Amino acid sequence: MFTGCGALVALLIFLPLPTQFQDAGERPATAVADAFYVVGAIAMLVALGCFFGLRKLPGEEAKGWKRLTTKGNYQDVDTHLTREVVLSYPRLFLESVRLGFRSPNIGLGYVGGFVARASSVAISLFIPLFTNHYFLSTGRCKVDASIPSDIKVACPEAYKLAAMLTGISQLIALLCAPIFGYLSGRFPAYNVPLLVAALAGIAGYSAFASLTSPDYRSDDGTGAIFLIVALLGISQIGAIVCSLALLGRGINMDDQQQQRTMTSTSFSSEATHPSAGATPPHSAPITPLDEHEPLLDHHEQHIPSSSSPPSFPPSPSSPTPSSHTHIKGAIAGTYSLLGGFGILLLTKAGGALFDSRGPGAPFWLMAGFNAVLFFVAAAVGVVVGGRRCWRGRV
Repeated sequence: MFTGCGALVALLIFLPLPTQFQDAGERPATAVADAFYVVGAIAMLVALGCFFGLRKLPGEEAKGWKRLTTKGNYQDVDTHLTREVVLSYPRLFLESVRLGFRSPNIGLGYVGGFVARASSVAISLFIPLFTNHYFLSTGRCKVDASIPSDIKVACPEAYKLAAMLTGISQLIALLCAPIFGYLSGRFPAYNVPLLVAALAGIAGYSAFASLTSPDYRSDDGTGAIFLIVALLGISQIGAIVCSLALLGRGINMDDQQQQRTMTSTSFSSEATHPSAGATPPHSAPITPLDEHEPLLDHHEQHIPSSSSPPSFPPSPSSPTPSSHTHIKGAIAGTYSLLGGFGILLLTKAGGALFDSRGPGAPFWLMAGFNAVLFFVAAAVGVVVGGRRCWRGRV
């Protein structure tokens, strides 16, 4: 939801800044530069707030600038494990990348973040570009090539239509954010909410790329444009919310915890309920014969009894970690890094394809991204779901 609010803030406050500065008497180039200065200053203020407000969090005391090059011991308070974890940030980054291949949830979350950030560029950049190109190519407006920012004055219809389409898309995304959040927690099996979001993206971007006109009032236009941009918003917010939910489950290793719980429950039922006619195992008296004797003798404190069942699942003292919370920051950073790569890739490749293949090419590219996300999510759901069913039977 707050991601959708951020998009609305950018659309309603940051986007009109160059025009407002230009109306105040500045030149177009200076107005654009001043708008970047304002947004950059706000970003610096937010960074400072995070720097001072997020310091000394529980479990993060040992982290700091010195961990850029050094390493040391770290106490994982969540799993009660004391183990040597390399805290240098390059090694943490490499470990977070490896987890993308080892953990299905984290890897799928990375792919979802890539598609989600690319979707933000497709909506905020290529929908206005598609609209402006249509109005210019049909001769409905003429803009001086030396003043490209004059589009709002020379072609107000294109500007208003692009703002309306992007605004509707982001509004639908904002309204659907809590719905996808509920569905992600309610139906985590087989990644159904993410599959729905990917299908919405495939249908929406393919339909938008096939449009001749984005203007519903034109002869070659259609009123279905509003449904199409709504599908784009659903796809974007669904990928964002579901990918973050997948990261949370991957960091906490919820699937493995459920599998351990199921196995432990079945094992306990077998161990505590002997078959009919079987002789119960003999156990030593709980109370010692002498009050000075320990409850467990020295031999029993180190060597378990042969009649006692092996401990399964591993006890908290086992070296197997029960979560990845000790590198959750590195995982979040890698998620954002891949999202930024999606933004750069769609901006560069989409712009080049727009010039060489036509105005619908960036949207076909986004439809391909969502198709990849759909097949990856389906494959992960089948593999993880099948593994869970198999272990449940065992």
